[in-house]
Amino acid sequence: MTDNNCCCSSVVGIFPCSGGSNVGQLANQAAIEMTKNGKGNMMCTVGIGGRIAGLMKSAEGADEVVAIDGCPLNCAKKTLENAGIDVSKHIIITELGIKKNKDLDLKQEQVNEVLEKINF
Repeated sequence: MTDNNCCCSSVVGIFPCSGGSNVGQLANQAAIEMTKNGKGNMMCTVGIGGRIAGLMKSAEGADEVVAIDGCPLNCAKKTLENAGIDVSKHIIITELGIKKNKDLDLKQEQVNEVLEKINF
């Protein structure tokens, strides 16, 4: 018998930026690692922007929506909000003390630092 009221069964949708900078790629990699670690389900931010029906339905069905942006442009958050999806938690990588640059060769230490600072 399962308990349908268990808080542990909530769906957390994780929507990362995957922009053309180190912090965009760190946001994306953080979402991957969070998904692998059972913290939620990485979902397709671009699909929300494209208003893809199945992806919209998945996002709308999430109990909690986490937007992870690389920088203050807030592309992931704005994409979700423009589609009418409420963001429960918003993380901006540059506000964690990581400078934005064009280096796309991520190091695992950087990813670990982001995950530690997110503490999600």
